[in-house]
Amino acid sequence: MAETYDWTQSCTKSREDKERFHSVAKRQLKALAKDLGLAAGSFEIRSNMGGGAVSGEVSLQHDDFRIEASSPGSRQESGLRMHTCANRQNDARFNGNNHFAPLTWLNDDARPKLKKLVEQVIEQKRGFNADEKNDQSYNPHYSTPRFSK
Repeated sequence: MAETYDWTQSCTKSREDKERFHSVAKRQLKALAKDLGLAAGSFEIRSNMGGGAVSGEVSLQHDDFRIEASSPGSRQESGLRMHTCANRQNDARFNGNNHFAPLTWLNDDARPKLKKLVEQVIEQKRGFNADEKNDQSYNPHYSTPRFSK
């Protein structure tokens, strides 16, 4: 049986709490990558511990998208942030709109909801070819809700 983690608890109280948050988030993002069928070597799991007063972030970086987990204090419904990107360097000039989901969607039982949202975000990028669109106002990022429940 999978280990459960309380995503609502603060992970800034001690170094051990923060290390546990990062360890669990990395493991769950790797499981998400597997669920999405991402080939080994096509993505990276990155971790930035941040300073003492913040959770830092753990991210899954792919050429098409980035998903970042951080503990936003009392706003747990926005602990996961994802967007399309141009490449793994995550150049902000080419990022799509942010989409948010609760950290609890990293849990094994809720990960199918997260997988579906990530697939929608990926579809926005892959389904869009600016060279084929004459309408300059066309923006594929408006097709998915920015906040998910």
